[in-house]
Amino acid sequence: MPGTMRGVYTNLTQIRRTVFCEVAKLAYTSGEASKESGKEPDYSWVDDLPYQIIPGDVATYRESVFLERAIVGERIRLAMGLPLQGVDKRQSLSDGVSEAAKPETYYQPPLINIIKFACNACEDNVYRVMRDACQGCLAHPCREICPKKAISFKDKKAFIDHSLCIKCGRCANVCPYHAIHHHVRPCADACGMGAIGSDENGHADINYDKCVSCGQCLVNCPFGAISDKSQIFQVIKAITGGDEVIAEVAPAFVGQFGGKGNVDKLRQAFKELGFSGMEEVALGADLCTVQEAEDFLEEVPAKIPFMGTSCCPAWSVMAKKEFPKNANCVSMALTPMTLTARLIRQQHPNAKIVFVGPCSAKKLEAMRKSVKSEVDFVLTFEEMAGMMDAKEIDYTKLAGEGGDFDVASADGRGFAVAGGVATAVVNAIHRRYPDREVKVMNAEGLKDCRKMMKDAVKGKYNGYLLEGMACPGGCVAGAGTLQSIIKTTGAVKMYAKKSARKNSTENAYRMLIPALERDDDGKHEENLVAEMDEAQKPRA
Repeated sequence: MPGTMRGVYTNLTQIRRTVFCEVAKLAYTSGEASKESGKEPDYSWVDDLPYQIIPGDVATYRESVFLERAIVGERIRLAMGLPLQGVDKRQSLSDGVSEAAKPETYYQPPLINIIKFACNACEDNVYRVMRDACQGCLAHPCREICPKKAISFKDKKAFIDHSLCIKCGRCANVCPYHAIHHHVRPCADACGMGAIGSDENGHADINYDKCVSCGQCLVNCPFGAISDKSQIFQVIKAITGGDEVIAEVAPAFVGQFGGKGNVDKLRQAFKELGFSGMEEVALGADLCTVQEAEDFLEEVPAKIPFMGTSCCPAWSVMAKKEFPKNANCVSMALTPMTLTARLIRQQHPNAKIVFVGPCSAKKLEAMRKSVKSEVDFVLTFEEMAGMMDAKEIDYTKLAGEGGDFDVASADGRGFAVAGGVATAVVNAIHRRYPDREVKVMNAEGLKDCRKMMKDAVKGKYNGYLLEGMACPGGCVAGAGTLQSIIKTTGAVKMYAKKSARKNSTENAYRMLIPALERDDDGKHEENLVAEMDEAQKPRA
């Protein structure tokens, strides 16, 4: 099952977070030094980072300390938003850093990257006999059921001829000792789009025509060979450069940094990091809910047979990319990230706005033309934790300033958990029409989302509201989360109950929705697939 490593603190987790911490630490140091001197800093320190992170001359994780440093070096570049370098020519790790240091810089596509020499070239979709488990039984059911006669016995142990095997799996199903194992590549198994294959060397390879940047591959690769690009460096440069930088924090923040989601303490932590303010994205979730409720009432089934929710960009892109004839059945409502950013920008027109959340795909969404003017940067919770480590901030020990966000509803905060979006929309509909029946179907993980959409197109879900979540468990299971899915789900539900407003329709900002749609005449989702594809594909 994909996702087996989630919530387990491993050596790989430690390396990732150390990279984020060190990049953040030196970004603060160089930014402050540059501010004092008025000169462009020397970025040669980047070349020394792998030696600080992997000290000594004895390998700990790989067969060679040099390979360990090379992999860490590539992860450092990705953490700074820079492209991979590879090993085919001599290059300095710091090449291109001065350009990346500009706070207006966006990462260079693609977002999700495979460090080829870190990949284990895992076998994919292969059936193998575990000889220690095989008992060479008298019945030989594996041999008898094989339709291609691919199984024979050598030294009383089953043997599979892979030149004949069609990978039907019947042998594994009938073996009484479970001695036949189906080997799958973990990253490919986690990819609900079938976007991961193999290159000529057997290393994992991403088909960017299929990839929607959900990030499930990178959190399921046990070798740390897959990583997305970060904007930690650029965010800190904006902060140290004196810009007004405001964070908008996704509802899944509760418990992510080791505490219980104390808003006052977290607000103080963001202040110590240099942010000018912090707002709750659940506010935008309320506005998205109201808009989707109105759209559902107006359009289903009068104009469209069913309606899918819009807040998960990976699900939305998948649905529109693979089912273009039914693209209009996915809500055109702006996502909570964008709606919250537009609200913030009304009062802070010159601010740099940073979305802080659980999701890799949000980085891709922020590259879109209709979103880029609102959301300047996207950071994951894990990247934000790296910034806190760099500043040696334990927010659970801060005094705090008192007070909750006190804006969003319980339903808006519940967006973070699978089923929460549909629940919020249904509750909003029932506020106006208490007796209206709203049928709901939801799916978690892109494999199940695709199946749900296929069934909907066939007419199985006519009149339904469909909720798609690319990550199993919802946003609390995003690629940039820190804590276990079960633990965070419980924390989010507890936090949602604290809101004085239970329903999204109680949010005072809901009347601003028409103004927030100001620049695109409600067609903000029309070019979604094309823009997301453009933002993902590698550049020559």
